[in-house]
Amino acid sequence: MFLHISNLKKSFGTGDNCTEVLKGIHFEAERGEICVLLGPSGSGKSTLLNIIGGIDHADSGNISINGEKMEEMNEKNLTIYRRKHLGYIFQMYNLIPNLTVKENIEVGAYLSKKPLEIAPLLKTLGLYEHKDKFPSQLSGGQQQRTAIGRAIVKNPDILLCDEPTGALDYQTSKEILTLIEDINLKFHNTVLMVTHNDALKAMADRVIRLRDGSILEDYKNEKRIRAMELEW
Repeated sequence: MFLHISNLKKSFGTGDNCTEVLKGIHFEAERGEICVLLGPSGSGKSTLLNIIGGIDHADSGNISINGEKMEEMNEKNLTIYRRKHLGYIFQMYNLIPNLTVKENIEVGAYLSKKPLEIAPLLKTLGLYEHKDKFPSQLSGGQQQRTAIGRAIVKNPDILLCDEPTGALDYQTSKEILTLIEDINLKFHNTVLMVTHNDALKAMADRVIRLRDGSILEDYKNEKRIRAMELEW
C-alpha cells in the first residue's frame, strides 16, 4: 500500500484543557487514488491532513509513504520528504502578490528535481493567456488554478487539498474539482482532499468519513462520478 496511516493520535492543550483531536486514526490509500476526507468542522480532518503533510506532528502513531516512515525522520529529512513527495492546495491561495502567474508556479518548480514543464502546465491549467498577470488581476478561480499549478509543477507523489473550493462559487468549484480530477488522471498523483461537502465523495476512489477525531466510515466507490456531474 502506498500510503499507510496507523493509530495516529493528536491532542491540544494540557490537563483539564486537553482536547483529543485524533483518536487512533488508521487507513490506507493506493498510489493514484483520489481519497476524500469527509466530515464537519471539528472532526479532525484538517489536523490529519497537516500531520500527513509534515506541517504538524502527531503525539503517537505511524505514517508511511512508499515505505518511508515519517517518525524516523529528523527535521532536515522531513523537509526533504515534503519537497520530494508533497504538493499543497489550500482554501486560501497563498500566492506571492508581486510575482506573476508564471513566476508563482516556478516557485514550486525550484523545489523539485523532476519538475513538469511550465508552458504545457499553464495550458492544462487554462492560464497560458494569463501567465504574465499578477494575483490581484485574477479571479478567485484563476488564483486557485495558479495555486494548483504551483503544487503540481513539483510532480509530487501526493497532492494535499484542504477545502480547495471553500472560497469559490458553485460553477468555479466544479471547474477546480474537474482540474484536480484531470491532473490525477494525467499524472497519477495520490490526492487527499479534505471537505465538508458530502457531494464530493462521489468523485473519490476512497472515502474516509470522520467525526470527533475518529473514522466512522472507510470504503471504496465501485465507480467514480466525474466532477462536472456532481450536484449540491
